[in-house]
Amino acid sequence: MEAALEVTARYCRSELEQYGRCVAASPASWQRDCHSLRLGISRCASAHPIVRRIRSDCAEPFAAFERCLQENEAAVGKCSEHVAAFLRCAEQVKSASPNSVCTFVSFPPLINSDLASSQKT
Repeated sequence: MEAALEVTARYCRSELEQYGRCVAASPASWQRDCHSLRLGISRCASAHPIVRRIRSDCAEPFAAFERCLQENEAAVGKCSEHVAAFLRCAEQVKSASPNSVCTFVSFPPLINSDLASSQKT
């Protein structure tokens, strides 16, 4: 599953550049050293109206996805239908929004890789 980050790239360029410089400067410890900059990117993107609307309009499918993850920690692939429902909702919000520039959906890398590998099996 690919995270579409057009809002972040478009409206949070400075935050992304700072984070990129930090990661490049700290190859062995970037996760710790650059954590606050990563949070800054999230805060910036979260302030965008599309993201706020997705959070509001798609709260129910996202909550169902979170519940599924909690109930299936060892087998997150079982939650692929919940992810799909949330992504459909986010796409509908994006499509209904004039001049929308993104679908902003991001899950932790572990979840992404676990879901991808479980869908292959």
